[in-house]
Amino acid sequence: MKRLALELWLLPRNAAIGIMKLYRRVISPLYGDVCRYYPSCSRYSMEAYQQRGFLVGLGLTIWRLLRCNPFSAGGIDDVPQRSAMNFDIHPSGFVRPRIRKA
Repeated sequence: MKRLALELWLLPRNAAIGIMKLYRRVISPLYGDVCRYYPSCSRYSMEAYQQRGFLVGLGLTIWRLLRCNPFSAGGIDDVPQRSAMNFDIHPSGFVRPRIRKA
């Protein structure tokens, strides 16, 4: 039961990651390499959702998109790290709860 509750808690985050994976596969190649920042804005967004959660990830993504403009110098801009993570990032990119064995 606890596992199901944690999976449901991570559902919005994983839905946002799925949307970003689809965007990176279908739409992003049409633009080419035009982002002023590294990692690209779509990669930054996916990492923000993975590491920081849905709401904080959404805020970081919006802030990044506002800064990504022709007047920006760009550069390296990594997602701010979280002090502790209670989940694992699966190789597919989705987030899974970390269940500790008692």
